[in-house]
Amino acid sequence: MKLSFARRAALFVVALAAVPLLHAQAPRPLLVAPGALPPTKTALVFGQKIVYYEVGTGPTLVLVHGFGSSAMFDFGNVIMPLAKTHHVIALDQIGWGASDKPYIDYRIQTFVDFLGEFLRVKNVEKFDLVGESLGGWIAAAYTIQALDPANTGKYALPKPSKLVLEDAAGHKAIHSEGPIPLSAAVADAAGVGVILYDKSRVTPEFVRQNFAIKLKANDGTTQRLLRANPKLESETVGDKLDKITIPTLVVWGGNDAVVPLADGKDYAAKIPNAKLVIVPECGHVSSMEKPDDFLAAVVPFLK
Repeated sequence: MKLSFARRAALFVVALAAVPLLHAQAPRPLLVAPGALPPTKTALVFGQKIVYYEVGTGPTLVLVHGFGSSAMFDFGNVIMPLAKTHHVIALDQIGWGASDKPYIDYRIQTFVDFLGEFLRVKNVEKFDLVGESLGGWIAAAYTIQALDPANTGKYALPKPSKLVLEDAAGHKAIHSEGPIPLSAAVADAAGVGVILYDKSRVTPEFVRQNFAIKLKANDGTTQRLLRANPKLESETVGDKLDKITIPTLVVWGGNDAVVPLADGKDYAAKIPNAKLVIVPECGHVSSMEKPDDFLAAVVPFLK
């Protein structure tokens, strides 16, 4: 059937109108644009500078990033959306990102102690806690200790109300994971690409951005000290998860090549009444690779 000129023109207009929709459905950039987050703040914790983002009003939500990473890298794409309903605090942990990097015995308890003291310095008493990868291990260990009946007194760890574990490490010590690259801690395409499912997004621009971030962070010593610490073997949490008795959400990339989905299922199975959400076609950091899916799981849970 031959179409009239008017009909062809109308179809062309409809086709043009569809173009913005296609662009709107494209994945967000992996790294948040400069200036998209508020200026960082600093707090002195045990005499060390801890750098953090703080934005939004409402219930307090504390975000703890992963190994060799930072608040901006792991959570940059979700901080502002979460701040629509929460008072969000996302810190660079001691030894990482823009925070101080003292030459100390880095282990899980080190990060638990610094997190507890940071919350005390900030006068945070009621909050929900989110941890990604190593941050998930730290958040789980912190919660287990905070909920212990013996956690009392002047220096007691503030108790979280809800817990979100995102692709959490901690079933095995980091140095027991085998020859897996150090995810975001390495700056080459193969290394940083291991955290993503969609390898097409590991562009030269993204690799260069990551390389610049790692050079600025200058956290190689922290990586080596933590990864080599034999004390990590005694700090795994797989056999203590039944002590986490607060509402818990486990969010896992369905194609995580760093910490296997089997670990996520075990977290959810061993934590009483925990809920598991698997993000399809996603690697190790859903808050970065699939932020909309991450938010769709986390925001209703927190409410």
